[in-house]
Amino acid sequence: MKYKFIENSDVVIFEPTVFEDNRGFFMVSYNKSIMDEAIGENVSFVQSNHSFSKKGVLRGLHYQAEPFSQGKLVRVVSGKVFDVALDIRPESLNYGNWVGVELSQENKKVMWIPKGYAHGFLSLTDDVHFEYSVTNYYSKEHERTIHWSNNDFRIEWPSLDYKIITSSKDSLVE
Repeated sequence: MKYKFIENSDVVIFEPTVFEDNRGFFMVSYNKSIMDEAIGENVSFVQSNHSFSKKGVLRGLHYQAEPFSQGKLVRVVSGKVFDVALDIRPESLNYGNWVGVELSQENKKVMWIPKGYAHGFLSLTDDVHFEYSVTNYYSKEHERTIHWSNNDFRIEWPSLDYKIITSSKDSLVE
């Protein structure tokens, strides 16, 4: 498994080695020792989540406030998304920087999003199955949302020829 940091961020992309044959494929999507080496800390996940989204669904930008902030390891099992991580750590040299990465069942990339980042994604295909493991438990009281079109951060979402679908909380204008 190879990994690389995305420029001007602490986000890491893992590219698994994929073994394919006439039966299908096999890959390791997570390896603790490689992950710990890549980010320089001992990562421990407490929960894994799976979401399903239709084409045009935009989820985010979500994060958990302290003491429930979460690191996330995300990947697409089926379909394709444009995944965004936004550095919201006021003390960070990269504060306000965002990264956007296409994650798909074809490229099989896995993305590490550290604590202190807001996260969201836009489904580019129907039938997106999105899995993510988190380093802390969810707390409704600590849940926060930054509007996906917030002008302070100027995230460049892909232009679409279809309507964006959001939840009521993700639709609220700040």
